[in-house]
Amino acid sequence: TLASLILPPARRKLLLGNKTREFDPEMETYLKKKKLIAIGFLLIHSIAILIFTRGFLLTRTELPFHSTCSDVSLSPCLASSPPPNHDSNSDSSSILPFQNQPKCWTKPVVDRVVIIVLDALRIDFMAPSAFFPEPKPWMDKLKILQKLAFANESSAKIFKAFADPPTTSLQRLKGLTTGGLPTFIDVGNSFGAPAIVEDNFISQLVLNGKRLVMMGDDTWTQLFPNQFQKSYPFPSFNVKDLDTVDNGCIEHLFPTLYEDDWDVLIAHFLGVDHAGHIFGVDSSPMIEKLEQYNTVLEKVIDILESQAGPGGLHESTMLIVMGDHGQTLNGDHGGGTAEEVETSMFAMSTKKHTTSVPPEFDTSSCKQNPDGKQICISSIEQLDFAATLSALLGISFPFGSIGHVNPELYALGSGNLELGKFGTQLAVKEWVENYVNVLCVNAWQVKRYIDVYSNSSVVGFSSDDMLRISDLYAAAEQNWSKSVKHILTDSNGDDDSTYTSDLKEQISAYLSFFSSVVELARSKWTEFNLNLMITGFGILVISLILQSLATFHGDKPYAVDSGLSTGAALTLFIVLIRACSFLSNSYILEEGKVANFLLATTGLIKLRYSVMKKTMRKEAVIFLAMVSILRFSIDIGLTKQAATSQFMSSSPSWIAPDHPALTYAIEIAPILSVVILISVLYITITKTSCEGLWKYVTVGSMISYFLIALLWASESKLFGLEGLLQVTGGRNLIPQTVYVNTLVQLFLLASARMFCSGKDKNWAIRTVALVSACSSPVILLSGKQGSMLALAYLLAGYCIMKLEGVERRTKSDGQNKFSKLNPLCVVQWSLLSICMFFASGHWCAFDGLRYGAAFVGFDEFVLIRQAILLTIETFGFSVILSVFGLPLLIPIRSQTPRAHEEKRHQVFQMYMLYGVVSAATVTATILCVTIHRRHLMVWGLFAPKFVFDVVGLFLTDLLICLASAYYL
Repeated sequence: TLASLILPPARRKLLLGNKTREFDPEMETYLKKKKLIAIGFLLIHSIAILIFTRGFLLTRTELPFHSTCSDVSLSPCLASSPPPNHDSNSDSSSILPFQNQPKCWTKPVVDRVVIIVLDALRIDFMAPSAFFPEPKPWMDKLKILQKLAFANESSAKIFKAFADPPTTSLQRLKGLTTGGLPTFIDVGNSFGAPAIVEDNFISQLVLNGKRLVMMGDDTWTQLFPNQFQKSYPFPSFNVKDLDTVDNGCIEHLFPTLYEDDWDVLIAHFLGVDHAGHIFGVDSSPMIEKLEQYNTVLEKVIDILESQAGPGGLHESTMLIVMGDHGQTLNGDHGGGTAEEVETSMFAMSTKKHTTSVPPEFDTSSCKQNPDGKQICISSIEQLDFAATLSALLGISFPFGSIGHVNPELYALGSGNLELGKFGTQLAVKEWVENYVNVLCVNAWQVKRYIDVYSNSSVVGFSSDDMLRISDLYAAAEQNWSKSVKHILTDSNGDDDSTYTSDLKEQISAYLSFFSSVVELARSKWTEFNLNLMITGFGILVISLILQSLATFHGDKPYAVDSGLSTGAALTLFIVLIRACSFLSNSYILEEGKVANFLLATTGLIKLRYSVMKKTMRKEAVIFLAMVSILRFSIDIGLTKQAATSQFMSSSPSWIAPDHPALTYAIEIAPILSVVILISVLYITITKTSCEGLWKYVTVGSMISYFLIALLWASESKLFGLEGLLQVTGGRNLIPQTVYVNTLVQLFLLASARMFCSGKDKNWAIRTVALVSACSSPVILLSGKQGSMLALAYLLAGYCIMKLEGVERRTKSDGQNKFSKLNPLCVVQWSLLSICMFFASGHWCAFDGLRYGAAFVGFDEFVLIRQAILLTIETFGFSVILSVFGLPLLIPIRSQTPRAHEEKRHQVFQMYMLYGVVSAATVTATILCVTIHRRHLMVWGLFAPKFVFDVVGLFLTDLLICLASAYYL
């Protein structure tokens, strides 16, 4: 027969009734091993990435040493009265009152500190609008702070504070309390903060017998367990809740201010941060929150001032109102943009007279307000916060702090040095004398830490760097020992300009030393283990080679085309071009546009082929139209990423439409898109032989789509369904119903695969059933743009399938339903998935995550549940739907057993090819971050890109394993 001439002798026949089914033993053996192959690559990739990550994202070596009061005797600074040597077992209740306490490292200048943290406090929330190009609705709302800061002979000041990225709450609280620089890898701990074991400001307070009270964000109790004498923590991760944490703070803050059983009070408000995440900066909830804070601060200041007289409870108290980081106009933070790292701080002393800072150390920037009065704000690094507060309270500095005591903040609390001499040259002289001694202790502590760190760490600092730091410190210390120290000890109090000038030079020498240390730490802090990085990269390269061999294995007619065809050459060219683009930070920032350009290039090639063959020209044109729409969406996403005040003030109407017609269109378009998706599913199950569980699962997806449209319609004022949410039990019921429906659908699909695998070989309906089931939560979590993106994805994917199908039929030899798989279609699918990631408003940075999606359908925070929802929203279109929808690229009309087996083989090879493309992307990213590990933007750009690509690869490999089990 013809079959006996075509098929090799190794094949055997198995009679099934009157039908003959052909089996290839090699094919069957290969297909039986397919699951193990997919799992094997998942494990290899995981091991390679884990090894590389251990070398690249190493945390800074945290030394186990803690400062004690007795350490200061080793410094070259002025001797003090015998310091107490407290330990961690000290009974805080036995500590003497402030007035009778001997000093530790420095003379204490305040006895109590109230720290109010307003999370995500932008600089333009506190600073007057006169400091900005134009006033905005959210400016000048904290009027009480501005009033006090700019009053005559004021004992208050506003600072522009600079945070170090990454600007997530965990890293900022850790940096504020330790006085060190944050490390990138700690970003992953932001949803489960581990206790800080490194020496820190909070531990030093306890070690020195200070009593602490905390209220608000529960991150504090996670970072510092058992450190607070009293604590009132409230859950902080439900970004939809603007009031619970704030109301809890207010409830406990005012009564605590009247009590005398604490030395340091910390209140951490979260309303502004949550309002930004959900509504953005330019919104009514944000303005309402700022006005509420102004009222709260007015009452706090009234309480402090009412008891600030001689012998009063707050006679020597400092109030600090500060942000831990800023936020973009979209409410995002986590990166290193100016809006995210610039925050604000207000400091006020209850002493009516404070010391003036010499102009050499004054960082004030001044403007004129509308009344013509000159108003000034200063600047401060958050890195200096721990050292400055330690000096104010007279406790030992954290062992690992590299910040210095800020002169302006320190001067606010120094009014009790010589109150009678305030405003005179003698008062300034006395402050300079005290401050230079404080900086001496500060510089000695920083130099001690740098020396110990360099000797204890695996890598440490280079000899050249250490020599430069040592020379700067030696010069300052030598000048101190030979002249300044004697000047201070032998001074007879004369007002001598030369005397003051020498002290100021000494201060400048110390500040130069601090600046060099911080510069060194910021440039070379992270320790890279090149051996681990190269090992991980090498394993990934080897796995990429093996996966390529598995993909292009064999010369069967249904194998992947690995010859010198146009499609194979173009595929290799596109993958290499995209890989090389990762070597440039500019191309990484424009990654969505690059992927869209490459996708458009493939579309033009397909259009040329369709015109030459005079077929499928309409599909080629539609595909290019969808690519253009995705480019438009990517541009909108990039504007969200780079949103600035200037951009938002000039944004065109298509971003913030104010015309009624545009408003109606935006409300109706998402619901109309859902209706179209329901119609597509209905046509699918009526036009195809859809039976059994596949049909019921698809119908279940239609129900989920309907519920999503109903939810959106009830949220809109156009349809008059506002009361529906109350009738149905609230806005959480519909999302929860969709989630449950999806779980039931996936269970039915798994059951069908286990018990009905041999009864239904209709690949199209099986794929549609799985993709539609998974798409429901993706569309819901993506918001109203989800249905429109899904529709665009559907049309573009359909065009890729049709254009690939016509090319395969053209190349078919007439004897086989399959021709070799053109890898170009898989690359097109991969590029389309990348475009979907950026078109949906995401980007490779932590401030691009939509934390609000984690609470769609839920109000309470459960880590695993919220993490799953956030992952689905982030990678839904780009990974989940892309992987499960890949078999649609292999159209087949024949339902013969042989055609079914050949499609199984080719589907697996297609998955291997898709995995090769994904692994090649991650390999290029790893090579990129290895080369640029000392780049200025390594932590702000390259490292987040690495994290997102690694998570995407792991999820892709995992879903390929599941898809292989389902389809094959």
